[in-house]
Amino acid sequence: MKTTIDISKGYVDEPLPKDKDLRVEIERLKKEKNAVILSHYYTRPEVQDLADFVGDSLALSQQAARTDASIILFAGVHFMAETAKILSPDKKVLMPDLTAGCSLADSCPAEDFERFLQRYPDHTVVSYVNTTVGVKALTDITCTSSNAVKIVGALPADEKIVFAPDRNLGNYIKAVTGREDMVVWDGACHVHDRFSVEKIVELKKAHPGAKVLAHPECKKAVLILADVVGSTAALLDYCGKSDAQEFIVVTEVGIIHQMQKMYPDRTFIPAPPSDSTCGCNDCAYMKQITLEKIYLTLLYELPEIRIEEDIRVRAERSIRRMLELS
Repeated sequence: MKTTIDISKGYVDEPLPKDKDLRVEIERLKKEKNAVILSHYYTRPEVQDLADFVGDSLALSQQAARTDASIILFAGVHFMAETAKILSPDKKVLMPDLTAGCSLADSCPAEDFERFLQRYPDHTVVSYVNTTVGVKALTDITCTSSNAVKIVGALPADEKIVFAPDRNLGNYIKAVTGREDMVVWDGACHVHDRFSVEKIVELKKAHPGAKVLAHPECKKAVLILADVVGSTAALLDYCGKSDAQEFIVVTEVGIIHQMQKMYPDRTFIPAPPSDSTCGCNDCAYMKQITLEKIYLTLLYELPEIRIEEDIRVRAERSIRRMLELS
């Protein structure tokens, strides 16, 4: 193995083996190195099919922490791999492409957020899991899309709250809990923020029996059209309970792969963005994770996620506080 590996592009930039099945090679390396592969619902179908666990970001990190794996490879975006390292400090955490970021996490830089919080010194800080480790370290309680309403609702009615980073999720929480005085950071996910209300209305007319499934990171006007608002895991669960045969899916299109696998007799229709004529809404960052990058990452055990211990401990505290409340 080479002693110097080029990761200047954010991923291992080395020639791939010829005449070898990457899936077979990845399975071999995984067993050889005692590694576990995690894949978020929004990654490519072939990546999801290769993973040991597929799911939402925090749940995946929790699953990996419970395993005896020495190495965690996170097929997802950067903050997800950081979260895995927060919860598994003694495991080596690998990320196939360090440039696979998140528009929502990037919309709330830790330095800017710290200055912002100086204006609200007496507020409890609740941050969505879709944040960098630096923001989590500034946070009192982390939350997920599935428990955000419960977390905020569990706090005393007179407690002052700052919520970050997603304005759409924050406004949804305010509407459900009645916490209208909650201060919300002005961030958004580029996928969920650009769904077209008009195109969803057109799809509802074309498929009158279809149920509309929407993620709470979507705009209020989109959520009003939804039959169900929930996390990706919650939307998957609803499909199994519903009698509907068609579903209009208003979240990142990668989730449809799991929906089709779990419910092959149903029809899933991706909602389109407002700025395109295509029938789907992709997260380009998630799609940066490929089998080729996974293979090279496992082979060379690079790139590796490293976090300063004092920051990791502070970030972990916010996650543990969430678990106490949820």
